[in-house]
Amino acid sequence: MDYKDYYRILGVKKGASEDEIRKAYRKLARKHHPDVNPNDAESEQRFKEINEAYEVLQDPEKRAKYDRLGANWQQYQQTGGDPSDFDWTQWFGGGGAAPGGGRVYTEQFDLNDLFGNSGYSDFFQRIFGDLRGARARSAGPSTGYAGQDLEQPVQVSLEEAYHGTSRILQVNGRRLEIRIPPGVKEGSRVRLAGEGIPGSNGGRSGDIILNISVEPHHRYRRDGNDLYAVQPVDLYTMVLGGEVVIETLRGRVSLTIPPETRAGQTFRLRGRGMPVLRREGEHGDLIVEVAPALPRNLSEDEKELFRQLAKLRG
Repeated sequence: MDYKDYYRILGVKKGASEDEIRKAYRKLARKHHPDVNPNDAESEQRFKEINEAYEVLQDPEKRAKYDRLGANWQQYQQTGGDPSDFDWTQWFGGGGAAPGGGRVYTEQFDLNDLFGNSGYSDFFQRIFGDLRGARARSAGPSTGYAGQDLEQPVQVSLEEAYHGTSRILQVNGRRLEIRIPPGVKEGSRVRLAGEGIPGSNGGRSGDIILNISVEPHHRYRRDGNDLYAVQPVDLYTMVLGGEVVIETLRGRVSLTIPPETRAGQTFRLRGRGMPVLRREGEHGDLIVEVAPALPRNLSEDEKELFRQLAKLRG
């Protein structure tokens, strides 16, 4: 059984941040996903390694245990690889608490096919699987153990984050629809309780957790529950004043532009930003910055009028 360098598998440094690890995982998972590489055994194996590495490194507790073990791998090998013969407390703390956390899977992929008993390597099973099983045996049949959570990264558009959406997952032959509420943001976690890995000896089942990321938008920039946008306004309206139509995520609104509005001036449209998560009816604001749209393809008569204006102004 060889030592697995999970940092090398994801292509990150040992001190990588959670965000760096998440980005590396998403990039590699998309590249090696079985749907993208059908009937490619090498990509399938690589995909499993990537998910196994992310399973450990995305979980602070598992990552800390893995880092402590890595420095003492030779001593572990000398025990013959049997967790029951080894003093795990020097790495896993007093009492050898069973590792927690959830398996990582990819949307619309059958977990039974991907993460059955052979889904993880022997290295992972020995460190995070067999150890838990050995402790369950030694604890006796009356002790219940909670099942693992299943975690899934999910990307949503800003429109989906605004209105709410759902995702369909196939879990253990079941089709589950998970509702994503309005107002989710980067890093939000949506939990479906009791639908993860079943517990043992009467322990509760784990949960399904969606880790949300929100795609960048071509028009709006989000800051908390507020949205920011740049609105082109024709030169004549900027100078003389008037009305412009603003596109928002819930329809069009009219904005009054005062005469002699300067470039870069901002207007706050209250309640036109993102919904506040789990606070029905509350919204952030939409802040609109106006930018003058200069006329183009002027006729000679129009140019002459601008020359006259320039003379009058100067």
